[in-house]
Amino acid sequence: MPRGSLVVVGTGIKTTGHLTTEAIAWMKRADKLLYVVGDPIAVESIQRLNPKGAESLYVFYGEGKPRLDTYHEMVNRILQCVRAGSVTCAAFYGHPGVFVYPSHEAIRRARSEGFSARMLPGISAEDCLFADLGVDPAMSGCQSYEATDFLVHGRVIDTSCPVILWQIGVVGDWTFKKNGYDLSALPLLVERLCQYYSPDHMTCVYEAAVYPGCDPVIKWVPIRQLEEAGLSAVSTLYVPPSRKPTPDPAICSRLKINA
Repeated sequence: MPRGSLVVVGTGIKTTGHLTTEAIAWMKRADKLLYVVGDPIAVESIQRLNPKGAESLYVFYGEGKPRLDTYHEMVNRILQCVRAGSVTCAAFYGHPGVFVYPSHEAIRRARSEGFSARMLPGISAEDCLFADLGVDPAMSGCQSYEATDFLVHGRVIDTSCPVILWQIGVVGDWTFKKNGYDLSALPLLVERLCQYYSPDHMTCVYEAAVYPGCDPVIKWVPIRQLEEAGLSAVSTLYVPPSRKPTPDPAICSRLKINA
């Protein structure tokens, strides 16, 4: 039996415009093209690229089912195809290495079993945020946390640096829900942010545009009104700095910089 292999690719946020030439080539070449995407246009595009081998992994989601259970089932299905000797391509929405546990775990397990496995980069929601909000992370840095992780692990914020909080629309809810998530933990997030910022500090609820010709969701709201901002499962929170950074005089002197 021929040796199987695995290539993990990202479909980007706008599948029709963000797919790379390299990703398309692997999707066409694969014996099995397993995919998880969030809109019907993306599904149609993928199935057109590989009509015989395309298979959705979305079927593993279930209402109220822990998302981690779903992810492990996805990994198992990917590994089944690789072990069967198939050239396997797994395609995930956005960047395949950003908030995609199954991609990293499938590659790790495939390599541990001696199979060739690698990941190709894709366009993530963060890339879209930088473009749409005009943010350059090289200018003042950038702190990036998953919202539930931010709360659970007591992450410390530098208020002179922008903060991105991912998945605020599912904060505290580890299950899959098709028609809206439990947001009872959102007041905890607001409370935590108010330990660092004024309740009136303006933040941006952001959602990247999925379809060509559509605009992204950009809603500027004060922290105290986050609970009324109409969050969805794909909402991201961008928090601008509330103060200027403070130079270190000793380091500036050694670097001969006037800051």
